[in-house]
Amino acid sequence: MTKTAGDEDALVAALKGGDESAFVELVDRHTPAMLRVARGYVPSREIAEEVVQETWIALLKGIGSFEGRSSVRTWLFTVLVNIAKRRGMRERRDADVAVMAFTGGTVDPARFRDADDRFPGHWRPDEVPSPFPDTPEGSVLGDELITLARRELDTLPERQRVVVMMRDMLGLDSAEVCELLEISVANQRVLLHRGRAAVRQVLEDYLRETP
Repeated sequence: MTKTAGDEDALVAALKGGDESAFVELVDRHTPAMLRVARGYVPSREIAEEVVQETWIALLKGIGSFEGRSSVRTWLFTVLVNIAKRRGMRERRDADVAVMAFTGGTVDPARFRDADDRFPGHWRPDEVPSPFPDTPEGSVLGDELITLARRELDTLPERQRVVVMMRDMLGLDSAEVCELLEISVANQRVLLHRGRAAVRQVLEDYLRETP
């Protein structure tokens, strides 16, 4: 459910006033997503849990100085990412070329438009993926596809996985992701496109093989 600005202002005010229930609500609301993001940076779930715990401690210590220049969520995930970096995230590549080399190909490049095309990097007209079928067995197939998509997401390169999770699971917009990860808009776009394309390719292959 989308939270309004008024709801967030009230929550921040309650936190600053020492309202324990406000802190519990915030923990319940964000911890699952925080664990998934942290896990994208560190080698184990145990370390991810420690990163999340450190983030909540940082929130309690710093809420008094929160000025509302960004949303609580953005502020919280900024702290989380910074802590996760210190716990062992590999050195990031800043240049677009380096990102491309780091992530590697996930879908046949021939399916996309050339660099000199009007819409470089977009699907070629004859390669646009077909919509997933809407069948009477849709609910069962949907569950299978979700499980498959999550499994493929876990195999993506670190940077792709984190960007896809932030955009498609947390609902962050491009500007928020770029700010949190300190990457360019172009880098974010490349990582998101490649991550989504990899997941979709697996789903396409599965549907093609399913009677």
